[in-house]
Amino acid sequence: MAIFEGAGVAIVTPMCADGSVNYGKLNEIIEAQIAAGTDSIIICGTTGEASTLTHEEHLDVIRACVQAVNGRVPVIAGTGSNCTDTAVYLSVEAQKAGADALLVVTPYYNKATQKGLIAHFTKIASAVSIPVVLYNVPGRTGCNILPQTAVTLARRVENIVAVKEASGNLSQVADLLALADGCIDVYSGNDDQIVPIMSLGGKGVISVLSNVAPAQTHAIAAACLSGDYALAAKLQLAAIDLCHALFCEVNPIPVKAAMNLQGLEVGPLRAPLSEMEPENQERLRKAMEAYGILNRG
Repeated sequence: MAIFEGAGVAIVTPMCADGSVNYGKLNEIIEAQIAAGTDSIIICGTTGEASTLTHEEHLDVIRACVQAVNGRVPVIAGTGSNCTDTAVYLSVEAQKAGADALLVVTPYYNKATQKGLIAHFTKIASAVSIPVVLYNVPGRTGCNILPQTAVTLARRVENIVAVKEASGNLSQVADLLALADGCIDVYSGNDDQIVPIMSLGGKGVISVLSNVAPAQTHAIAAACLSGDYALAAKLQLAAIDLCHALFCEVNPIPVKAAMNLQGLEVGPLRAPLSEMEPENQERLRKAMEAYGILNRG
């Protein structure tokens, strides 16, 4: 059984003006996501700036999310690291905090071999009893989980149950789903590929777009799940310009800017991320206005 089906939000971590975590705002945006129909909250991922949270902050944010969600939808906690033992520590603590599942990214910078990836993910998953979602985003990590590797892990390790596929390579995703034959779930990690991946058998999306358009993102995935791919394609294509604008600078720079444009006041970014360039912010503003999630003015 899938951890969730539909649209999960890769939620931002709101910051106060001084750069500390804004827990009150985190609760507020979680409530708004659930009210809009979001099917899962993914906390402390790339979009949540996990790489610049201390370990203590990282776990405190997970605990705060679990408490705020209070069992209404699954909470998937990002616990990956390029150090296997650190990932084990974060994963064990996230399970203790009440996370329903874990999102574990490939080891960045180290660029492990496929053999190394199997050992890395096996050790992490074996340290916990909750489900594990592998996170494949080679554009950020320099490391690609090949389809055979993902399938090998799913067949050897009982609680490795899914992959967030953000390689952007639809041929690889098709190969993965064909080779897996149902042994591992696949979620789109790219908002512009929700419909293609779900049409191949994906279970949903782990979405950046959902931070600013939760109901619309949910509707795209829901149309796929109901088999109405004509509607799903229409909704997907309507969001394409905004999807591209949300990645015209490195994530989560644009999505935090977008949320602040909406008046959600999620605060600044942590260094080394910097505020959005004015010309890109204007592009983002226009895309949001055209999509109907920002009033023209």
